[in-house]
Amino acid sequence: MLMAVRLSLIGPDAELAGLITKVYEGFLKVFSLIKTENRARRGYFESVHGSAQTPVFMNVGTCAAIRGGVSTDDLRELNCQIELSNTYHLHIRPGDELIKRLGGIRRFFNWDRPVLTDSGGFQVFSLAKLRRIKEEGVYFSSHIDGKKIFMGPEQSMQIQSNLASTIAMAFDECIENPAEYEYVKASCDRTYRWLIRCRDEMSRLNSLEQTLNPHQMLFGINQGSTYHDLRTEHMKRIAELSLDGYAIGGLAVGESAEEMYDIIETVEQYMPKDKPRYLMGVGTPQNILEAVYRGVDFFDCVMPTRNARHGNLFTWQGKINLLNERYLYDDRPIAAECTCPACKSYSRAYIRHLFKVKEALGMRLCVLHNLFFYNELMQRIRDALDEGDFTAFYKRYVDILAQRRED
Repeated sequence: MLMAVRLSLIGPDAELAGLITKVYEGFLKVFSLIKTENRARRGYFESVHGSAQTPVFMNVGTCAAIRGGVSTDDLRELNCQIELSNTYHLHIRPGDELIKRLGGIRRFFNWDRPVLTDSGGFQVFSLAKLRRIKEEGVYFSSHIDGKKIFMGPEQSMQIQSNLASTIAMAFDECIENPAEYEYVKASCDRTYRWLIRCRDEMSRLNSLEQTLNPHQMLFGINQGSTYHDLRTEHMKRIAELSLDGYAIGGLAVGESAEEMYDIIETVEQYMPKDKPRYLMGVGTPQNILEAVYRGVDFFDCVMPTRNARHGNLFTWQGKINLLNERYLYDDRPIAAECTCPACKSYSRAYIRHLFKVKEALGMRLCVLHNLFFYNELMQRIRDALDEGDFTAFYKRYVDILAQRRED
């Protein structure tokens, strides 16, 4: 009853949310593990901004919007539980100070559920052509206008505090695979030192009276490339810090799928059992099933929206490319079993036509379909775990979802 009262009161007003949580903070538990099936986990995530059932896919709105003309009202209809935005991009445009002045990211884009902000580390290392990595942080140039920028652990935490997200990610170095062992080892050590600085800076920021979300959570990130000993050592070290959650980073950046799954299995056994586990930037429906099977709780990826903007769609019978000539006269929905807005009202032929004449509606309908599919995938995974049937569900769909649909 206590939880129900608190959740009914929390809305987009960050000040009200903070006040209510101060009253109940002694009762707030970030993550509850409900049950397991082998390594797969069924959980419940709780925050000052609301709750989420896990495993969960976080819909990616890098610049505080889902690309493809999808609104936050759409996200609610699609059963999105957590939205993800990016620290680097929002710092560049429109600026985190502006967003703070307007009440934080949730008020800025009218979202009443949790938000996770990535630290900006991946973008610094993937978008910046010229960068210098120092102990204090990274010096680089904006990919927009070439402006000189410095970002370190403290700056990343300050930006994320201004955004007032629910979960802030620690600032780390993401290394493209393969990488030299000695470099990765040195990078892991530096990333650990950066994590300590992130933790200390967040503690300071959360104590300030002017902070919009004084209960912002911090997730640490495991690194170590594809080296099992470095991954294990780094995970053990960051687990000792008792953070709000833990992520596996630096995967899906050049290694094979088999290597990725192997690293997840290696790291998982050293991740705290009572904290959420997040696999960053992954991936395909097959990747998600494989990672849930190995004990992961949180996911994000631009794949469903990026693929949709090019007519590549996911269904329970496999993938289709709607731009193929074979769909020119096809009056069926994208997937007969789907109840998304696109499938309820429009044919493959019509949506294909929209792409060919460059009407934005075609892209929007496909993005809606793919996000609906991903959120439905997570719901069906949770249902299977609730029923003790996840292993059978996994075996049934893990290969089908990766195949090309023939009809």
